[in-house]
Amino acid sequence: MADTERTYIMVKPDGVRRGLTGEVIGRIERKGFRIVAMKKMLIPQSLAETHYGEHKGKPFFEGLVRFITSGPVVAMVVEGPGVIAEMRRLMGATRPWEAAPGTIRADFATTVDENIIHGSDGPESAAREIGLFFKPEEILS
Repeated sequence: MADTERTYIMVKPDGVRRGLTGEVIGRIERKGFRIVAMKKMLIPQSLAETHYGEHKGKPFFEGLVRFITSGPVVAMVVEGPGVIAEMRRLMGATRPWEAAPGTIRADFATTVDENIIHGSDGPESAAREIGLFFKPEEILS
């Protein structure tokens, strides 16, 4: 399918800790998207710093790194037509109080710092993040 794309999705430590991984996966699959790679992992400090590299030097950088390394995450590569934009819509706004009703963040997140889920914001960041978290042989074709 020519318009099929891939994106990087991560259930953050708060989502894993609260037992919401299955809920997130269910919403992705019910939307009709295909999970082509998935793993539960602890993110090493160096990977967290690389992942959030564009925020280095900002006052919230250390907090981001500390949070994302505070417990296991579930990293995924999700595939489907228009998946990047649609996953952004399904996740909801970063600030849960601004997220549309029925989105993951509106339904489950309580703070901007712990908002359950991360998703790539465009094709370039999707390719970069997928490459950071997965080797090509880990991704189903």
